[in-house]
Amino acid sequence: MTLLTKRIAAVAAALLAAALLAACGSSSNTPSASSGKPVYGGTLHIVAASGPDHLDTVPAYTTYDYELSRAYARQLVSYPTDPTTVLGSAAWVKSTTPTADVATVVPSTSNGGITDGGTLYTFHIKTGVDWDTTPPRQVTAEDFIRQFKAYCNPAPGGFVGNPLYSESTIVGMTAYCNAELAYFANPKHAATAADITNFQNTHTIPGLSAPNSLTLQIKLMHPASDFLNIMAMPFASARPVEYDNYVPNSLQLDEHTLSDGPYKISSYIPGKSITLVRNSAWKQSTDPLRHQYVSTIVVTEGVTSAATQLADMEAGTQDIPMDTNIDPAAIPGLLASKVPNFKVWAWDDTIPYVVFNLRSPDAGGAMSKLLVRQAVEYGVSKIAVQKVYGGPSVSKIINTTIPPGNVGYVNFNLYPTPQNNGNPAMCKSDLTKAGYPHGVTLTYMYQNDSVDTSAFTAIQASLKLCGINLIGKSEPASSYYTDLGNSPVNNKPGTYDMASGEWIPDWFGNNGRTIIPAFFQTNCTVNTVNYGCYSSAKMDNLINEAETAPTVAQAGSFWHQADLLALQQALIVPIQSQLFPIYTSARVHGGVWSPTIGDPDITNIWLNPSS
Repeated sequence: MTLLTKRIAAVAAALLAAALLAACGSSSNTPSASSGKPVYGGTLHIVAASGPDHLDTVPAYTTYDYELSRAYARQLVSYPTDPTTVLGSAAWVKSTTPTADVATVVPSTSNGGITDGGTLYTFHIKTGVDWDTTPPRQVTAEDFIRQFKAYCNPAPGGFVGNPLYSESTIVGMTAYCNAELAYFANPKHAATAADITNFQNTHTIPGLSAPNSLTLQIKLMHPASDFLNIMAMPFASARPVEYDNYVPNSLQLDEHTLSDGPYKISSYIPGKSITLVRNSAWKQSTDPLRHQYVSTIVVTEGVTSAATQLADMEAGTQDIPMDTNIDPAAIPGLLASKVPNFKVWAWDDTIPYVVFNLRSPDAGGAMSKLLVRQAVEYGVSKIAVQKVYGGPSVSKIINTTIPPGNVGYVNFNLYPTPQNNGNPAMCKSDLTKAGYPHGVTLTYMYQNDSVDTSAFTAIQASLKLCGINLIGKSEPASSYYTDLGNSPVNNKPGTYDMASGEWIPDWFGNNGRTIIPAFFQTNCTVNTVNYGCYSSAKMDNLINEAETAPTVAQAGSFWHQADLLALQQALIVPIQSQLFPIYTSARVHGGVWSPTIGDPDITNIWLNPSS
């Protein structure tokens, strides 16, 4: 996607609840479970290895960040959830098309919301969208401007997930970010809450203005047909003025999170649990996308075994995994059993792929050498990794950075191997040409859950056959992507040489901007997704041509050329596009799957008390 989006992402499973509590509202207005209509009440239990990376929506950029923030953070436009979504269907189009959230309507040329030749967007904010303050306070245009101003904050890990989206579209965004980064590069300016707030409150972004408290205008440098998708990203949420009191992405801010969504965080114990309860300041009349079906949502962290998570869901003590894949060993049995609470959804992503740290000085700077990277391309057994994830029923092997089904995809393979099982001879030949006739030892970083550990073991075993010895470096999911994209230190010895990456396009449809630029556009800032800090004028030019192309077809041609260049330079090893297997407890009903979240939509789940 990420993305993201982010999107950096882990593919997980789905949802649940414990015993139902008293129904919300009068009994005459409470839908009946037997009628197939939602039931109000109960506790939805989510099990996690590490839980979300961030509660602050500025740096939030994983599917599990998105899954949780859906409950407490709203955007001007966002996506609906349709439980009948199938790839390519009308429901898929509906689920991947931005609709009004905090905005009264989606801006368009026909309603006057998009003017000046497609470069001025005007958003009108609904009255009654409130923060859970005492008393509740209206969300305003300034709250959205405050969020954009926090995009380039100097706090560790606090930088926005993908700054290129806004910097390549909004007038003055790049200059603002450069000024903030330069200001705090001076050791005289400490990155305290007061100093960060003072800078942001005394500087402006020319492309953002608020003619009044309920109107936000955004001026673009040039038309961008995907700008509404950018505005639907969770890091384009509103930001309350109270956050000025805390360093972005800090524990203090996390402990004082405010909500304009249907749920608010009532308890946060880092590494252990997160509890959300209904937000009394939220009004269903202002929010067509979310609901308050369950009374409480509890995230239990620290359960790293996929097998344990599945057993807990089958037993009804937990309901959905947040950041861990379904236990692959269980998938054949689940498919054969045809249980109604297990389903494999079609999807388009790059999960996992192999990342190269091009700046690592280890092993004589091996990762900076094209032949070493090409040796890895030939050496990895993609079929072995596919087996770890459950086999071809839940994943498809890919050989391009743009997965099938996305703009710019063309089927080609620069590094073919027999049955995708690796070619140790070609790997060893390239390694010898690169100056490593006796092999090379490299550090490989991966997440410490059971599935990612098994995937690392498969990659390690296949590369060992040609003389590439991988030393594993495991990390919890909660810090993994922060460390993976920590560009200020990743050029130092002993960080990592290779790692596992996961990427889901931040949106679907006209989404070329969400894949190639995130991976390969020049960007070596904190939280970059261009983990190797690759920089190429040729690549940057292809990206610019694609983003400004007058038609999607012309853009697709440039995206393909960029894809080809990335593989010629062996910048990543694409392995598979993973489908989305979801297992839920028997009590879970409603809009389980959301392709744009990349996880279940917990605000559209209801629990059947008879299950």
